[in-house]
Amino acid sequence: MPDYVAIGHLTIDRSPDGDHLGGTVLYAALAAARAGAHAAILTRANLTDLSPALRAELDAFASEVEIVAQGSSGTTTFTNREAAGRRSQSLHAWAGEIDLSGLPPQWRSAPAIHIAPVAQEIDSRQLARLSPQIMGCTPQGWMRAWDRERFGTIRATPLRLPPDVVARIDIMVISSEESVPARDVLEMVGRSGLAVVTRADQGVRLIDRGRRVDLESYSVKVLDTTGAGDVFAGALIAERAERQPVVASARYATAAAALKVTGRGINAVPGREAVEQLIEHARGRI
Repeated sequence: MPDYVAIGHLTIDRSPDGDHLGGTVLYAALAAARAGAHAAILTRANLTDLSPALRAELDAFASEVEIVAQGSSGTTTFTNREAAGRRSQSLHAWAGEIDLSGLPPQWRSAPAIHIAPVAQEIDSRQLARLSPQIMGCTPQGWMRAWDRERFGTIRATPLRLPPDVVARIDIMVISSEESVPARDVLEMVGRSGLAVVTRADQGVRLIDRGRRVDLESYSVKVLDTTGAGDVFAGALIAERAERQPVVASARYATAAAALKVTGRGINAVPGREAVEQLIEHARGRI
């Protein structure tokens, strides 16, 4: 049984320097794996028809993360653009809905399951089939809408989840930009579990069973912010599955995300030794 299972679409992200593999599940699962967890992914994608370059990327981390991929005619594909600190997205292909009944039986009760939709690929009503010790969630994919026939520009929508689904979520992580349309759900999770708002260089805000705690960010040179929030979420959920205290887990996750932004792509997801060195270095300056 894996220690940590991420469920969501593995994606192709288009950028000026070419196509790269992405998706919350990829960055988050690698963060968990490099923190020391046995990490796994359930996704839906067409991995058979990946280009040689993307296949090489996949092969590079295949030994670190176990992947179960449900078949599809295509792989969810995004173009992300950032201007004036705000990101816009376009969708070019969608792999379809993930069937949670396809999760290997022993994975359904893993210590941590991370629900990580990026494009409405998970039916929240299916979460009742899962029984992890910790249910984590990054709900951004439930807050996106697009023209289902022509794809194109993605528009933001409010987060709406049934109360019985919200009650199953132990940890929710969301960005400050997304926190406003998700406020009601975020507050509900924060009353009984842990809700986290990531705020880039302003640090993170924790709502831990109603108690609010702010943690500062780590001062680093930013090269690429892609995947930073996903790395934070994966590291946080994995640390909490190991029964680490809330603040210590969030501090580790904050440092992991900080190191991620100093490099590009999945290769910049840091390991435990580098994360702990950053934490100790920062502590030594206080």
